[in-house]
This record gives sequence, C-alpha cells and structure tokens, in this order.
Amino acid sequence: MKLDILAFGAHPDDVELSCGGTLLIEKINGKKTGVIDLTQGELGTRGTPETRKKEAAAAAKILQLDVRENLELADGFFQNDEAHQRKIIAVIRKYQPEIVLCNAPDDRHPDHGKGARLIVDSVFLSGLRKIITTHNNVTQDVWRPKYVFHYIQDKYLAPNFLIDITKVMDKKIESVKAYGTQFHNPDLDEPQTYISTPDFMDSVLYRAKMLGKMIGVTYAEGFISNKMIGFESFDSFIKQNT
Repeated sequence: MKLDILAFGAHPDDVELSCGGTLLIEKINGKKTGVIDLTQGELGTRGTPETRKKEAAAAAKILQLDVRENLELADGFFQNDEAHQRKIIAVIRKYQPEIVLCNAPDDRHPDHGKGARLIVDSVFLSGLRKIITTHNNVTQDVWRPKYVFHYIQDKYLAPNFLIDITKVMDKKIESVKAYGTQFHNPDLDEPQTYISTPDFMDSVLYRAKMLGKMIGVTYAEGFISNKMIGFESFDSFIKQNT
C-alpha cells in the first residue's frame, strides 16, 4: 500500500501526543496515513509491551490509520547505524510516502533525538539505487520522500509551520488516552511517572492552545523542517483575522 504520509515514533504514543491531530486531519482530507513505531516501549516504567501493543492498536483505530507497524527495535539502545538504517529504508520503500514525520531533533528522552537522526539519514539513503533492499524476496524500488518534518515533543522548539487541528482535538486526546497504562489513571496500581500525572495531560492541551493562538485558531500542532518550504500561491495560507 502506498501511503501519502508516514509518521515514525521512537515509542508507541510519541505520534499520538505530537502529530496525531495532523494525521487525522490529513485522513479526513482523503490521504492515506500510517505509523511506524520503532520500539515497543519495553523500558517504560508502566505497562508492558503487550499492553502497549493493544493500546497502539486502539489508538490507530481512533486516528483511522491505514497502516501501523512496530519494528521492535531495542528501546533505549537502538542506534543510527547501517543495520538499523536498512530496516528503515525497507519500510520507506515498502510504503513510498510523500511526506515523513519523525521525532523532535532534541528532546527530554534521548531516544527522540536519536530516532530523528535515524529517520532523516534513512530517508536520504532510501533514494540511493546502489543500496539494495528486499521485501518478500523481491528487490524494492528506490524511493525518497519529498519532505521530512519533525514534530515537537516535550521540549518546546520553535516550529517552522503549524497545522490547525481544532476540529479533531477531541479525537487526538482520545487517541492519547488509549494508552491507559501510561497516562493518568487513578484505578491503576502503578508507579507515578513524569507523564502519568494529571498535569501532564493538561500540558498537552496547553501546548496545542499556545500553538493555535499563534495562527488565530483554537488548537494546532507544530513542525520543524530542515528544508525550505514553498507555496504555489498565497491562497495556501490559512485564513486568519488581522
């Protein structure tokens, strides 16, 4: 299946927290969307790989994803090396996305920045014809997505552009809450973590509100581009009150 947009996350829930609204907006607009989780989040204090798998599947239904896969790389220990890059290249060539979304280039969790560099490097290498990869014993065609954008995570990084997610904000939050073992749940007898407090979920709303205010909408998600963004006309800009 060819996808229009493929989002990579170092851990299950990275995508929901940071660009879930954008994926759903694009799905509503008729695009084919997918998510690749690099790890199972097995080092997380709360939950297990099995519970995270079920939660990721539930979130995928809420976001109406066409595809979701988990590469089962080692949480905390995956590297940006040839072996890992070849795994990512094979996935990119399999789905041939026009746009790739990936982790923040710098963030609180070291896997986020590391995952971002792994994806950016692999996207470039995926376009080199002398790198041979196969899927189901068939040699894959080379493929290089047109754009790679970083979503913004825990650490605030200035975005290059914003996507209005106001009309799907409730579904974004629903997809985040699908990870019942990870976020605030008074019924669970699990250790408290940085992301399991009620304040953390509030911060997700506040971040989206802050970004939305920048473009005159209620909620937005922000993205960083290493490549200059161009428009065909001024009509591409969101309508804002002056």
